[in-house]
Amino acid sequence: MAVNVSKSDEIGPTSAVHHERVGNPPPPKGVAERNADVAMALFDTPEQVHEPIDPTEEQKLVRKGLKIDFMILPYLAVCYAFFYIDKTTLSYAAIFGIREDLNLQGPDYSWLSSAFYFGFLSWAFPTNFLMQRLPIGKYLGANIFFWGFFLMLQAATKSFGQLLALRFLAGAAEACSDPSFMLITSMWYTRKQQPVRIGLWYTANGFGIALGGLLGYGIGSIRGALCSTWGVVMCIFLPDSPVTAKGLSRAEKRMAVQRLRENQTGIENKHLKAYQVKEAFLDIKLYLFFILGLVSNVPNGGISNFGTLIIQGFGFSQLGTTLLQIPYGVLIAISILTCVYLNDRFINRRCMFILIFLIPNIAGAFGLHYISTDQKAGRLIAYYLTGPYNAAFVMILSLQTANTAGHTKKVVTNAVLFLGYCTGNVCQI
Repeated sequence: MAVNVSKSDEIGPTSAVHHERVGNPPPPKGVAERNADVAMALFDTPEQVHEPIDPTEEQKLVRKGLKIDFMILPYLAVCYAFFYIDKTTLSYAAIFGIREDLNLQGPDYSWLSSAFYFGFLSWAFPTNFLMQRLPIGKYLGANIFFWGFFLMLQAATKSFGQLLALRFLAGAAEACSDPSFMLITSMWYTRKQQPVRIGLWYTANGFGIALGGLLGYGIGSIRGALCSTWGVVMCIFLPDSPVTAKGLSRAEKRMAVQRLRENQTGIENKHLKAYQVKEAFLDIKLYLFFILGLVSNVPNGGISNFGTLIIQGFGFSQLGTTLLQIPYGVLIAISILTCVYLNDRFINRRCMFILIFLIPNIAGAFGLHYISTDQKAGRLIAYYLTGPYNAAFVMILSLQTANTAGHTKKVVTNAVLFLGYCTGNVCQI
């Protein structure tokens, strides 16, 4: 899939920062300043963007890349682990008696599962536009704080209605998670580097499943408190962009921006551009990303919310059920790391690896449907085979970040991709 550079959002053919509507008469000074990419603040003139980087200084920056990784990736990875642990709280609560405690009847449990994604759906577009207008690190941290707060309140609910409302609010708080992680990754890394970095923070998904199995249901309120605390940490320490990062000098920030010239997607812009919204909805890739988000996540809703019930249905005890989630989480982590490593070795064959890592998921779904219920080992293996879908979704996320130019267009495409994600999860539930 070729890179689609916004026709009116570039300075030159290999620019890392962008003005608007190049080729037209220059806009008034105030409009030009509003439309300019935030990264332009690092340069005295637009021509400086194209100045060659001194090879010695570039090598220093490459070595400093490890520092950049430590500035960004640990915050995202820990956050993602919390997200998945907290998102599966309902699944673990199901095997520890929440259905009996709240007298859930008929489809009540399914509605509780769906409420999370309805909350996500309702806030998907607003949260993406807020990410564009507000400092993204602080906005993400605030949402993580509220996510943990809503989780702690869930431990005190006494009725189906109370839990339904809190699940909805938790879904709305999570709506900024993956889109913001994708935007942050695109601000800091080249197109070639992005799949590996997305894979590294998404691997925490698997470790979150494994940790969730160890933690169980009884300490849900503690997990919520830890999540809220981590939100405060991110507000304080996570850089909002390379332009404002405290750990880099001004010269290093400029080189960090110049390294992204090949992306041709810009760094950050704080102003909503209506023409880019229109351009996004006229681009066929927007609808393809929606379909990819939908079809790749149809199994996820059932697995993440009913996974523990599926394993318990094989005849395992409560403790056995939680422990058997650990290898499932480890398999997901290994699948993601293997996928991004192979993609890096074979020069970004992302679409091919999406298909390859969806095949085990399809086989696992058929196995769960057709293997006899008395074949515990076979059905457990089929359940585990659904895990590698996560690696395919990592490739879908990196495909989107690398192939959408213009900040407003990027946040719109993010929102539509995750509308597909939510729709797929709700369909299965």
